Amino acid sequence: MSHKRVTKRKAIIAVGGVAALGAAAVLLPQANASQDGGSDGAASVKTLKAGDASDLASQLQQLLGDSFAGSYYDSGRQQLVVNVVDVSGDDNKVIVQAKKAGAEVREVQNSTAELDAAARTLKTEATIPGTAWAVDPRTNKILVTADSTVTGGKWDKLESTVEGLGADTATIKKSAGTFKTFASGGDAIFGGGARCSLGFNVTAGDGSPAFLTAGHCGVAAEQWSDAQDGEPIATVDQAVFPGEGDFALVKYDDPATVAPSEVNVGRQTVRITEAAEATVGAQVFRMGSTTGLADGQVLGLDATVNYPEGTVTGLIQTNVCAEPGDSGGSLFTQDGLAIGLTSGGSGDCTVGGETFFQPVTTALAAVGATLGDGGAGAGGEAGAGDGDAGAGQEAGAGGEDAGAGAGDEAGGQEAGGEETGQEAGGQDVGGEDAGQDVGGEDAGQDVGGEDAGAGKHDGAGAQDESGLTETH
Repeated sequence: MSHKRVTKRKAIIAVGGVAALGAAAVLLPQANASQDGGSDGAASVKTLKAGDASDLASQLQQLLGDSFAGSYYDSGRQQLVVNVVDVSGDDNKVIVQAKKAGAEVREVQNSTAELDAAARTLKTEATIPGTAWAVDPRTNKILVTADSTVTGGKWDKLESTVEGLGADTATIKKSAGTFKTFASGGDAIFGGGARCSLGFNVTAGDGSPAFLTAGHCGVAAEQWSDAQDGEPIATVDQAVFPGEGDFALVKYDDPATVAPSEVNVGRQTVRITEAAEATVGAQVFRMGSTTGLADGQVLGLDATVNYPEGTVTGLIQTNVCAEPGDSGGSLFTQDGLAIGLTSGGSGDCTVGGETFFQPVTTALAAVGATLGDGGAGAGGEAGAGDGDAGAGQEAGAGGEDAGAGAGDEAGGQEAGGEETGQEAGGQDVGGEDAGQDVGGEDAGQDVGGEDAGAGKHDGAGAQDESGLTETH
């Protein structure tokens, strides 16, 4: 898709976009439309795109009622797997209907209510900074993760709580990293010394153009700019963090801002058509201002994360890597479905780790905004490219020495310094050579100009080197 060219005052930042990384190649159009897997019996299970699988899962959840115990997407077979419990008295033949709808139906032990009760026990007895838990429908258990700060008595307390839930209900993994929000060190939007990434452009309830980003960015600063020490171009309208989510609605100060509903990944843009629920097992892509484009899979839903700043609930857990500055960035699918906003996690794009995202559907409902073309979106020159402007007329870096920025306490990072770009987002972020090695020899060249780009990583997503070890 072509970039929309508009004046700087009317278009500020391409959605979540700075540089193209290696994962961009996966985003090229592929022939994977829904189709029937066969004619009869087991062959009636359909191959589905992830977005279609998510829609079918929502329908089947309503159809199955209390028998529904979660679902996930088998990306290898491109099929939806639906968990069910208590099917002995299936007088309404809902299981048969589910199979006819094209899903693979699997009987499991734990009901949704039982897993929810286990999560409430963890909240009551083990709300410890550095811990997180989410429902994993593939194992039909609660997956509990503890970072490197959970040791001694805190670890003993967590482990005993999980053991009390039973090995058939919950399991623990240990992470080598530390859970933190990813607010500092980026190079896309700037506020109060913090740097974050723009997520998705939206239309606010009053019809004005706005964008979504992370809530911990929204509470860190009221006004945001597209360049370091630049004039504010957007003001926070609503922000939630910590608590029931991590999201903020930021309105553009200029009501004439042109803001297309798309994610700029460098050599192409991904048009965002609507918001969708995450599906465990589905492939997703994250765009952030520090590390650019990365991909991975959804691992769990309804995650609770105990950050140092407080507990956040209702998140999506993935293995997509992220680093400081990526906070607020967009999580989306190849088909252009908006899934989440980067919240935080552990690790980085070298060793991997766990990353958590705010569901876009929940954020939109909470702030009363709509996603799509309805007159709003993100604008502009960041996607079009103009000279050496970087991403969005200095939005990508704010000048040669902007680098990683002066990290604010909002992100829990101290990334300050004039020339720290080489440590967060690649060498000379926003400088003459930034982005030239991103995603291959040529990737990133067309983002915001000949030499624009950001991020030192190849965008392949988190590798299985995160330091996680199964304890029981």
